[in-house]
Parts: sequence; structure tokens; C-alpha cells
Amino acid sequence: MATKSIYRNKTISQLLKIAVRHFHLYIRTRDQGQPCISCGSYNTSDASHYFSAGNHPATRFDENNVHLACRKCNYFLAGNLIPYRQNLIEKIGLKKFDDLEQRVRMSKQMGHKWDRFSLVDIIEKYKALNK
Repeated sequence: MATKSIYRNKTISQLLKIAVRHFHLYIRTRDQGQPCISCGSYNTSDASHYFSAGNHPATRFDENNVHLACRKCNYFLAGNLIPYRQNLIEKIGLKKFDDLEQRVRMSKQMGHKWDRFSLVDIIEKYKALNK
């Protein structure tokens, strides 16, 4: 509980930024040495979301939704989603991909709002995994 008190004076926005930093580090470490999920290039540096973090906040921290990509595909080609989808299904399987799509559909209907407790849990989880 002592470690969570360091987040007491942080805003939701600040906590979200911290969570993103730790989560993206985890993805880059997890996928290290793997090619870009979209184009196959080994010039990878970005944690790329299949369902965008801005439009689909419920899947922002879903490990099945985020994979290593090159900067060209992630930023300049907006994820290069056609090959991303094909390679993502190959990587995680159709069942997990369908579950991810279902989660997106549900969150569109219900909406998603971050709370302090969820964000602190995400931060602590990925801080631990990054050690």
C-alpha cells in the first residue's frame, strides 16, 4: 500500500501517462527482436495499437491489441492496418482476435472512463513485469 501512496496527488491524466509509459516499455521488451507486426521490418521501436488507444480506450492496455511496429507503419501509415490484422490473427489466433473485437463493440455501447484505482493497478503491474 505504501507504493500506491506516491500516486495520491497525481491527476487521472498524469496517471494515464505513467501507465502508458510502463505498458509501452513492457510491449517493446516483450516483442524485442520480432519484426514489425505490419510490414515485417526489423526497424521496430513503437508499441502499436490495432484498435487505436484514442478511439478505443478499453483496449489501450490490452496486450493482444498492442504489438511492436516500425515508426513508418505506426505513424505514417496509421498502423498499416490491413497487414496488421492478418499478422495479428496469425500471432494471437482468431479466438483472441474475436474476443478483442467483442470488447471494442461492448465498450462502444457502454463507454469507458479511467479511474485512479485501475490506472494505479496497471502502473504497478507493468512496473513489476518490467523489472
